[in-house]
Amino acid sequence: MRLETQKFIPFAAPDIGDAEIAAVVECLRSGWLTTGLKTKEFERLFAEFVGVKHALAVNSCTAALHLALEAYGVGPGDKVLTTPFTFTATAETVRYLGADPVFADIDPHTMNIDPVSAERVLQSDVNFKALLPVHYAGLPCDMNALGGLAEKYDLKVIEDAAHALPCSYKGRAAGSLGDVGAFSFYATKTLCTGEGGMVTTDDDSIAERIRTMRLHGISRDVFDRYQSEKPSWYYEVVAPGFKYNMPDTAAAMGIEQLSRAKLLRERRQSIADYYNSQFSGLPIDLPPAAATGDEHAWHLYVIRLQGINPRRDEFIQALADRGVGASVHFIPLHVQPYWRERYQLKPDDFPVAYDVYRRCVSLPIYTKMSDADVERVADSVKLVLASFEQN
Repeated sequence: MRLETQKFIPFAAPDIGDAEIAAVVECLRSGWLTTGLKTKEFERLFAEFVGVKHALAVNSCTAALHLALEAYGVGPGDKVLTTPFTFTATAETVRYLGADPVFADIDPHTMNIDPVSAERVLQSDVNFKALLPVHYAGLPCDMNALGGLAEKYDLKVIEDAAHALPCSYKGRAAGSLGDVGAFSFYATKTLCTGEGGMVTTDDDSIAERIRTMRLHGISRDVFDRYQSEKPSWYYEVVAPGFKYNMPDTAAAMGIEQLSRAKLLRERRQSIADYYNSQFSGLPIDLPPAAATGDEHAWHLYVIRLQGINPRRDEFIQALADRGVGASVHFIPLHVQPYWRERYQLKPDDFPVAYDVYRRCVSLPIYTKMSDADVERVADSVKLVLASFEQN
């Protein structure tokens, strides 16, 4: 039974304002709804923002990862090293191509893939083709260490940057740190287009392959065909491609969101700072801060309950009873039925990831939260923890 009569604070909510609404309306009135000039503009601005030569808009981060892996020729018999502490899309795109994801455990502090664990796995097999790190919660991975492994074992690095905008490592933006970056613009992400994603790269040949494969393997830009004033009906299908293009309506939202990306990140940072100040000294592990000179996107604010019996599920329910939404990121892949059964995995195969899962709670951290909302979340966390200590 809910203890509060105030409004319910959801775990996440998009920050859509009048500018985004006006941009979509303008797009609708233009008569051009699918991939067109707005998408091209969004790609150009995004490439500048990240600091890469190419940005290719697609309809999801899942599509971005699939296209990147396909462009590098990942296929049956190949292996891709990644983390089990992620959403299933990270690994499932490897399976789309008939290859196998192989997991390495996470660092207990950062919750990102552990380079030491990663090297142990790489030493076990010669068939690895790519390394797929996830910038968990918006904190950049140790890309120097991972880059060293990629060079040593001749791997391509595909960044899962679904949480990582804006996020930087040693002065460089996520999405420019590996060979390819993959971003998400899902409704709960730091940049929102409803659904959508982006591939970033400096590799001309990979960009060209992705540009072709994202829309049916057609060898020329469909927008140019339909926009041309001269007859230009001819095209060639050069590969069995996919239907992964982004429509202009989504890109119009993306352009407006991108213009506010740094301000939105600053608001998330301020919420994280307030939580940190309120939770200091409590029986929880706080999320790690970015190293000096790096930038945390704060897509998620993840606390970890301390103690042998963390009572995580009770904690989330108690917050809900007080009108505060919370979630869990993530249920590790190695305990999910498909991955567990296919690769004969056990919970203690990746003990750090499993321990973090049992204790972790994601609290609300989104830019539409008022200061009063943030205070209510913090107060509720403290009250629930106090009630646990009494019981």
